[in-house]
Amino acid sequence: MSLVVAEKVAKTYRVGDVDVPALRGIDFSIEPGSFVTFVGPSGSGKSTLLNLIGCLDHPSSGKLTVLETDVSTLTRTAAAQFRGRNIGFIFQEFNLVPVLTAYENIEYPLIMVQDWPERRRREQVARLLDAVGMKGEANKRPDQLSGGQKQRVAVARALATNAKLVLADEPTANLDRDTAYRIIGLMKKMRDEFRTTFVFSTHDPKIMAEAEVIFTLEDGRLREQAETMVPAHA
Repeated sequence: MSLVVAEKVAKTYRVGDVDVPALRGIDFSIEPGSFVTFVGPSGSGKSTLLNLIGCLDHPSSGKLTVLETDVSTLTRTAAAQFRGRNIGFIFQEFNLVPVLTAYENIEYPLIMVQDWPERRRREQVARLLDAVGMKGEANKRPDQLSGGQKQRVAVARALATNAKLVLADEPTANLDRDTAYRIIGLMKKMRDEFRTTFVFSTHDPKIMAEAEVIFTLEDGRLREQAETMVPAHA
């Protein structure tokens, strides 16, 4: 059973008196446990598509199914509840809460979204800090962390609620080459360990080189789908 299925999905924005199409009736599917990227020039519809999959917006037409739920029809409240239970996000700018420690940033969605009891939260955060190699930095705030460390915390936060799907919008854009490769390797490790599906929007050739499925968008249309044989990165 596919994790995500898009059927003739379109999105049009109203700008003044003009309709601006961002996506033009695209079809695709994403399988569980895959490492997928959407690529294309700026304005091709990549970020719009991630917003739709992440239930941050609704298609103008077509059907979008995520985890066997037609998210096209969800109300704002239902979409927020579905997103909180099932989807994690990783951002280009990290989006960590500056006054919270690494530990507290990972714990935050477990309090605000899931309302887990304290003992369960403590066990989950400790497990994730260890998994992403940040156990020793648990009590540091974001301004005390490097870019790579911030993104490690962001990866852990995205997985905190046991999300089945993680959406990453240009997650390596602010990282140097070596750090970017380490973060990509970490996300693949997390995919294997937690059986989570990762979906990227990117211009970064490093992510494209490591992706198992690449969808190419151009002018809001899906131009190509390619499956790759990815060697282990040294």
